[in-house]
Amino acid sequence: MDIIEQRRQERAQQFLRLTQCAKGTEMGTLLRKFWQPVALSESVEVRSAIPLKIMGEELTLYRGASGKVYLVGGRCTHRRTLLHTGWVDGEEIRCIYHGWQFNGKGECVKRPAEADTGMPRTAIVGYPVREYQGLVFAYLGEGEAPEFDLPRKLLTEREGALIANGMERWDNNWFQQVENSMDAVHVSFVHMALTVGPFGQAVTAAIPELSYEETSAGIRQTARRGENNVRKSDWTFPNNNHITVPGLTPEDPWIDVFVWMVPNDDLNTTRFMIYSQPPGASEASRMRFRQYFAKYGKYDPAAHHDELFSSRVWNNPEDIFVGLTAAQDYLSIRGQERLTKREDEILGRSDLGIVTLRKIFWRELDLIREGKETKQWKSLEQPEVLPTQPGAAAVTNQA
Repeated sequence: MDIIEQRRQERAQQFLRLTQCAKGTEMGTLLRKFWQPVALSESVEVRSAIPLKIMGEELTLYRGASGKVYLVGGRCTHRRTLLHTGWVDGEEIRCIYHGWQFNGKGECVKRPAEADTGMPRTAIVGYPVREYQGLVFAYLGEGEAPEFDLPRKLLTEREGALIANGMERWDNNWFQQVENSMDAVHVSFVHMALTVGPFGQAVTAAIPELSYEETSAGIRQTARRGENNVRKSDWTFPNNNHITVPGLTPEDPWIDVFVWMVPNDDLNTTRFMIYSQPPGASEASRMRFRQYFAKYGKYDPAAHHDELFSSRVWNNPEDIFVGLTAAQDYLSIRGQERLTKREDEILGRSDLGIVTLRKIFWRELDLIREGKETKQWKSLEQPEVLPTQPGAAAVTNQA
């Protein structure tokens, strides 16, 4: 093996540290230190259960008779069948195979065919859960769950704010989507593809000057395309991005979007979204918001993979927000392969955000490797109110 190939393979191993999420890996350990969204609240009804896969772990999410949600292991300890196929009995879940019953902590409390004699100390995992703004969050780490601080988005909690949710399943590694959050230049190209929607029109195709600042919560990204065209995003460690996008019509206020990229495993990711229309919108605007998300809010680009990559045509002219922007991003991110070969990439000055992001993650992963405490990330003292962009007609001094 020559020296060039040796260095390439060393780089590949270093990049794997960023993408592997299973329990026991450095990144898996790091991600499990944080509350993560795992499902839409609406996806699990009272007395029902659904299967989940989060960071390589099979899980069961169920809602008890009281309406409370619980997250436990995905398989019964007895004969290893899937637990969600059974029954929810009160606040417990019963296996379809032989009726073994588990409580919300994962403890086995009943074995009907064993007459419950000599109850073994058997259990599946049980994780703390919390519902917030239409999402179910869980803490999959060791020890006591941290304060529910970073997941809170105070702009969504303002009286009169309207909330909608989204969930998309992407067939690629989660870190590619995280990196896309720190790539402000992509907006000038990716969101001009297929068709140019209100988002692309507002930000414009001008090339920005970039700056990045590490905060107590994550990274503040600033992309300056002109004196009157400054775009910011507020990224929260380890996998949430806050951006603003134009409303559904020019009369509507801009919408705050909070996006989490949660790995299901190393090759699949679920994106969870909270969309928030600010208080003060007209009743007509609020109605448009509700109707749009009821009709278009669940677009999933991976379900249209072949169509998008073969035709590269947008055939949904009414869906100019959720579907269009997701399809545009999917073409570029999924186009990198399911797990991109970063060891073969060539970065430039426009990749300052990518470099900044990786340095912070490697710093935290090194601390994990050394058995040391990682940074104690905490929310900003005041929520970040992001600027809007004026559109091409108002842009001056383009860089």
